[in-house]
Amino acid sequence: MQYVKIKDSIVEQIEAGMLSPRQKLPAERKLAESFDTTRVTLREALSLLEAEGRIYREDRRGWFISPEPLRYDPTQTLNFPNMAKAQNRVPKTELVAAKGTLANKQAARLLDLQPFSDVYRVDRVRYLEDRPVVFVTNYIRPELFPNLLDYDLSNSLTDIYREHYGVTYQKIRYRISTSTLLGEMAQALRATAGTPAMVVERINYNQHGELIDCDIEYWRHDAISIESLAELNR
Repeated sequence: MQYVKIKDSIVEQIEAGMLSPRQKLPAERKLAESFDTTRVTLREALSLLEAEGRIYREDRRGWFISPEPLRYDPTQTLNFPNMAKAQNRVPKTELVAAKGTLANKQAARLLDLQPFSDVYRVDRVRYLEDRPVVFVTNYIRPELFPNLLDYDLSNSLTDIYREHYGVTYQKIRYRISTSTLLGEMAQALRATAGTPAMVVERINYNQHGELIDCDIEYWRHDAISIESLAELNR
């Protein structure tokens, strides 16, 4: 099938270093002409490459070569900036919104709260090398962190908890699933609606065993790989 041959040709160019991470591919019309094919066939090849995490699409900007994904180890408690810097990446966090609100169904389930309990909701977008890669929503128990909204929440919540409240993470429960990016979330990540996403849910407990907050992370699926080492006790 021609679209598979086109996909394999682009993969060869990536692996040979002829196409660099974050490099923009030519416009679809020009790319189709270079392979002597139709745009319909070309798009089938591009869709395969996107599914494999080889390329990513930005809405109204085109297709780009994916850089190496960020290695995400659930057994480590590194915050996002430190995790990125440890892998020689350049992180940035942008605060979208922060407010006190009533717990929705998802927040009540994750934090084990009664319906309509008070929570803080913090929405942020995180970047690697100026590319938005993850949309994060935190739900936080306000009685444990009074006046939290007064702080600069574009900084690490882990650091704010430790430095201003004497709270550290002791236990974290993870759930990883797949979804798609839609609406404002897709727009914030410069993605087209329906772009695949990796979803990481974290429920966090402090050093006293109290459930303190949770976060739901919607990652561009090519930007993250889940890696961990399990040591088995014999």
